Amino acid sequence: MHIETASVDSLILYFEEHICEEVLDKVQHAYHALKKLPHIINLTPSYHSILIEYDIYTHDTASLTRVIEEAIDSEPSLDAHRQGKLIEIPVDYSKGLDIERIAQLHSLTPAEVIAKHTAQTYRVYAVGFMVGFAYLAKVDDAIATARLSTPRAKVPKGSVAIAETQTAVYPEESAGGWNIIGHTEFDNYTSFEIGDRVRFIAL
Repeated sequence: MHIETASVDSLILYFEEHICEEVLDKVQHAYHALKKLPHIINLTPSYHSILIEYDIYTHDTASLTRVIEEAIDSEPSLDAHRQGKLIEIPVDYSKGLDIERIAQLHSLTPAEVIAKHTAQTYRVYAVGFMVGFAYLAKVDDAIATARLSTPRAKVPKGSVAIAETQTAVYPEESAGGWNIIGHTEFDNYTSFEIGDRVRFIAL
């Protein structure tokens, strides 16, 4: 773990540059610790870092660095009750614009693609791109699929999609290059937090 200055009123806390559950646990642990601190204006966690925006009239870089390190060191370890809430998302896979192509690409049937997508319990690694867009991992390698070579101009709100080994739900209509495998009426996108667990339920 190390801390770097990002701007006059922000720092970035970095962990190992790997996308894996062990690093996610460290990010989540630090995020819980930092949420309790006064004079923090905003926290933006990601795969292996946290952007920390703070009140410059209360802290300078040196003082905030000490506070951050002390807070993380004193934060209790994550346990089963603090691993993140479980969110279940119902999905209509019959509306998957790309599910037939994904099935053919991986020599599977659409039903097998659905089974593999719903068999996993995913974790929220980051929230970004747009408000409520949660990057979830890890998709079964058997259905991991590269982004579209030409992104769509409009991806419908509620589209459930895959890109490489990640999956996500589009919280709003947007341009996008992810492979659409279904649609959901789920609408509580602001509930996603780093480390939360997500399961997709086939309708």
